[in-house]
Amino acid sequence: MKLIYRDIGKDSSGQVTLVAEDGEDMWHTYNLLQPGDSLRASTLRKVQVESNTGSVGSNRVRTTLTIAIEAIDFDSQACMLHVKGRNIQENQYVKMGAYHTLDLEPNRKFVLAKKSWDSVHLDRINVACDPSQNADVAAVVMQEGLAHVCLVLASMTLVRAKIETQIPRKRKGSVQQHDKGVEKFFDSVVQAVIRHINFEVVKCVLLASPGFVKDQFYEYMFSQAVKTDNKTLIENKSKFLCVHSSTGFKHSLKEVLVDPAVSARLSDTKAASEIKALQDFYKTLQNEPDKACYGIKQIEKANESDAIDTLLITDGLLRSQDVQLRKKLVTIVDSVKDSGGVVRVFSSMHISGEQLGQLTGVAAILRFPIPDMSDSESSDDD
Repeated sequence: MKLIYRDIGKDSSGQVTLVAEDGEDMWHTYNLLQPGDSLRASTLRKVQVESNTGSVGSNRVRTTLTIAIEAIDFDSQACMLHVKGRNIQENQYVKMGAYHTLDLEPNRKFVLAKKSWDSVHLDRINVACDPSQNADVAAVVMQEGLAHVCLVLASMTLVRAKIETQIPRKRKGSVQQHDKGVEKFFDSVVQAVIRHINFEVVKCVLLASPGFVKDQFYEYMFSQAVKTDNKTLIENKSKFLCVHSSTGFKHSLKEVLVDPAVSARLSDTKAASEIKALQDFYKTLQNEPDKACYGIKQIEKANESDAIDTLLITDGLLRSQDVQLRKKLVTIVDSVKDSGGVVRVFSSMHISGEQLGQLTGVAAILRFPIPDMSDSESSDDD
C-alpha cells in the first residue's frame, strides 16, 4: 500500500490518500472503509448528451466523485471493492445527493476521510504501508567478514543492514587475532539482528552461508543470549533455520529460497501463526479452562482486571456497523496493548479467522483466572 498523503488532526478527524497495490492491500482497504466515511475516487458515469440536432444520447465520461459511504461489497474473485453512497460534492455530471457506486481496484488512487480515526484503523494503515510489517521471513546471508540482514517480502527483499569487518587471516602465531576479529564480526551481526528483526512479525529467520560460518554464528549468538539473558533471542530460537548459500551477498538468497526444504518451512507463515494462536487458545480452554474465555461479556470482564495476555479477534468483528460495539472493541484492543498483552487480529479470509468467527469472533488467553467467569454468552454470538 502506498500512502500518498495524510492529514489527521488532533481531534482524530481527517483524511488519507492511498493507492492499493495488490489483493492484500484491497483487503486492508475493505477493513478501513465504514458507512458514514467519505470516499473520493475517479469513476465512469453514464450521462445524457443532447446533440445540435436535438437528439438525446448517452456517453460514459470519467469524473471524480466524493460519496458518503452507505454500503461496501468486497469481490474477492475480481479483487475489487464496490462502494455505494450519495454524492456529497458539486459535480458537473452528478447531482448532489444522487446515488453512485465507486469501484476501487489495485493501483487506483482514492481519498478516505473519517470524522474519527481510531487506533485500529491507524494501525492497519501503518501495517499496510510499512513493508517490514508484512515481512514474515528474515534472512542473514553471510560469509566471513560480510553479512546482510534482510527482510523477505512477496514482491521484494529489503536489506536492513550490511556488516563488513576486516578479519585477520588465520596464520601461525596470529590465531588469537583471527578469533578476536571473528568474535567482533559476530557481535556486530547479533546487534543488527536484534535491531532490525521484529520477532512479533517474523516467523522464520534464515541463516545462510558457505561452509560452517552460519553454524558458528548460530552457536555464538545463542551462547551470548544465555550469558546476557536476552529473552527475545532465547524465546525465538526455534525460528532460526541454518541453510547453505554460495556467498554472503544478497543475490545468494535466491538459491536459498528455492530450496524445497526452505519452501516447506516458509509456506504461509502468517496463516500458520494465526492457526498456532488459535490452537494455544483451545489447548488452554481444555487444560486450564479458568484461563481462557470468549464472547464480549467475558472479554470485557477479563479486561477490567487487566487479565488478558493474548486477545484473539476477527477483522469482521472490528468492521461492525454498530458504532457503540466497535468503540467498545477498540477500547479493549487499546487496553490490552497498554497492559502489555498481545493482540492478534484474524483475517476472516483465512480458515483460522472463520473458526474464531464461529466462536463469537473474540477470545482471550488470560494471565490469571477471573472469579465468577460463568456468565451466559448467548447474547454475544452475533
